[in-house]
Amino acid sequence: MTDTAPTASPPIAQVTLPDGRVEIPAEAPQPSGRFANEDLLPVPVAGRTWTTYNFSALWVGMAHNTASWTLASGLIAVGMDWKQAVFTIALANLVVLVPMLLTGHAGPKYGIPFPVFARASFGIRGANLPAVVRALVACGWFGIQTWIGGEAIYFLAGKLIGGSWSNASHIGGYAWTMWLSFALFWVLQVAIIVRGMETIRRFENWAAPFVLVGAFVMLWWMSVKAGGVGPLFDQPSRLGWGGDFWKLFWPSLMGMIGFWSTLSLNIPDFTRYGRSQRAQTRGQALGLPTTMTLFAFLSVLVTSGSQAVYGKPIWDPVQLAAKTDNVVGLLYALVTVLVATLSVNIAANLVSPAFDFSNIAPRKISFRTGALITAVLAVLIFPWRLYSDPQGYIFTWLGLVGGLLGTVAGILIADYWLVRHTRLDLADLYREGGRYWYAGGWNWRAVAAFVVGGVLAIGGADFHPLIDGRPIPFLKPLADYGWAVGLGTSLVLYLALTAATGRKDQPA
Repeated sequence: MTDTAPTASPPIAQVTLPDGRVEIPAEAPQPSGRFANEDLLPVPVAGRTWTTYNFSALWVGMAHNTASWTLASGLIAVGMDWKQAVFTIALANLVVLVPMLLTGHAGPKYGIPFPVFARASFGIRGANLPAVVRALVACGWFGIQTWIGGEAIYFLAGKLIGGSWSNASHIGGYAWTMWLSFALFWVLQVAIIVRGMETIRRFENWAAPFVLVGAFVMLWWMSVKAGGVGPLFDQPSRLGWGGDFWKLFWPSLMGMIGFWSTLSLNIPDFTRYGRSQRAQTRGQALGLPTTMTLFAFLSVLVTSGSQAVYGKPIWDPVQLAAKTDNVVGLLYALVTVLVATLSVNIAANLVSPAFDFSNIAPRKISFRTGALITAVLAVLIFPWRLYSDPQGYIFTWLGLVGGLLGTVAGILIADYWLVRHTRLDLADLYREGGRYWYAGGWNWRAVAAFVVGGVLAIGGADFHPLIDGRPIPFLKPLADYGWAVGLGTSLVLYLALTAATGRKDQPA
């Protein structure tokens, strides 16, 4: 069997604009067939309108959310002080920004979403492998965030309604009113996503500043309760800066990187709407590390304050907000948490898998259908178990996600930047038998690099509380560095296999 089947249709010419962006002219025939649909086709240059502000607002909206808050507050809960927690999160976001910008480059240049971008390295059919992995991770995230939103409704509504709501009979370990809150928030998100990407862009623009104000209100409230800001800074680390801290630091850093490793893959789903490379580069550089560090700073101060006021750190902001008896404050907290959770969940955890599932069967699954599939699967992964404690949330869930997705990122970066030097053939990304068809639609080099990198990254990890034990115990020393191991291994192995077989498929 040869790596490339005969070309099924004549090539379609693409044009490169003076600013480097590439498109297929409107008057030329557009890609068609079973590997194309309206949602997966390249966005025309005229439709690439997102500015620096749009990308910055997107990141502010995604970074300022309850799950981001629990990253920092969770580090406080496991023993760090505010300086250690903020340092860990700031460094993680600077690190993950690099692959974010590298993979995001293909969006403004070619107008393609992540699953189509992955076709260049994995093959037109093989792209379903990273796309489905990314989609299933997004389902997990969507479920966790939906549980957080439902929890906000449950706790804060209970404070307003009283015992009849909070003390309702239990089903499956939770009050039936908690399940109802979960369902209500699930329906609200689906109602927004079916309206499309433009609605999401408008929602993110106003949600971002609203949530930031809410975080500062939370800080002011906790400083009043603590008798000033001093107690918020005075809570000591239980680890010090010696061996105990560094033993916790590395898995924590990988977990923090893992939090946005999902977006470091599917960021082309958003940058494909970018007006220019400068817009997406500046927007992301301004939006991600700065807002995540600021939000982490607010989170650790408030959590440290809760330790001073209540005797123990309360890492969940919903449960912390529920401690106030002020009705106006409760309503404001409820709205803020809901807007924050909607903002990140829709942008980060529904857009990507909607495209990913559409890529599996483009002629049958639209963007909206893919979003509905995501929403259903998100319930079936039991998100309440993943979110039940900070130890499992940070070190198991985020660590495993980061390790696996870092492996995919390594392959994408190696192929796009080092093998192809950012040159792609748009039409062939949709054509059976074209240069990205490889062997039956699969590039075995990418699959091999993914498997080896993934095994090394997560094979020695502790899967508790999902399962007991480590799948490959002798790989335990690598487990604390899962994201870096996965990315580095897959990148090097993919380059080595490509060089050894002489296969570059470089456009003329």
